[in-house]
Amino acid sequence: MSDEKAKREFREQTPSPSEKSLTSKERDTVAENSSLSSLTVYSIILREGEDEMERPKISLWWSGVAAGLGISTSVLAEGIIHAHLGSDHPYLTLIASLGYSLGFVLVILSRLQLFTENTITVVLPVLAQPTRNGFYCSTRLWVIVLAANLCGTFITAAIFVHGGILPADTLTAILEISRHLAKLTPAETLLRGIPSGFFIAAIVWVLPSAKRSEVLVIVMFTWLIAAGDFTHVIAGANEIFALVVNGEMTIFTALLYHISPVLIGNIIGGTGLFAMLAYAQVQEEM
Repeated sequence: MSDEKAKREFREQTPSPSEKSLTSKERDTVAENSSLSSLTVYSIILREGEDEMERPKISLWWSGVAAGLGISTSVLAEGIIHAHLGSDHPYLTLIASLGYSLGFVLVILSRLQLFTENTITVVLPVLAQPTRNGFYCSTRLWVIVLAANLCGTFITAAIFVHGGILPADTLTAILEISRHLAKLTPAETLLRGIPSGFFIAAIVWVLPSAKRSEVLVIVMFTWLIAAGDFTHVIAGANEIFALVVNGEMTIFTALLYHISPVLIGNIIGGTGLFAMLAYAQVQEEM
């Protein structure tokens, strides 16, 4: 056994003098209020990723469809706020961005399959053990969840536009929000998708340490995405699909020029940046 390993095991097995003086209840309180180490957070997310990759295809599909339906709450809430405050309100963007957070709170706390969460969750197991089966399982999950998310957002977009359930001013506001996104070039949507992918991956990393502040964490980061005018592939797909079902855009244009660039940007931010950095900081400690 190496000296370093022996020292580590000794520290784990031997309480400090201050710990010896604590009661069992007091030690539990200290543990509860101590922050998790990076290695502990990594291990938690690694285990979640392994569990997700083992789920049946049908479970991933329906969870992904539900996430697509749920994330559309973000666009709906933004539209409602826009309709009630009016386009000339000086703080419209900052306030409406809070509505954008609602869909993410719903999806993440409901443990539904959202593609951008998986840019870190299922990538960490592959980085830890890069096997052929690991690559297959992660790719399978990505494809199923992405397709299911897009299916869910398309359904809700069709309901928003043709379902007759929204007031006219709310539907008008949703279409205005959608047109604003559609004005961005593919290069702009890709670049703005990188911070979004990074922030969503950051939410996944922070949540194990949130300690009953999960809602606040989700709202903070997703509000920043909306207020900063960054792009998210699944929430943005609902906006783009609204224009498709309204007859303002073809499905080919939507997928090729608007959704695909955001997808690439989110993957770069979530996997290429955050997941790699998260793995690099604990690699030597594993």
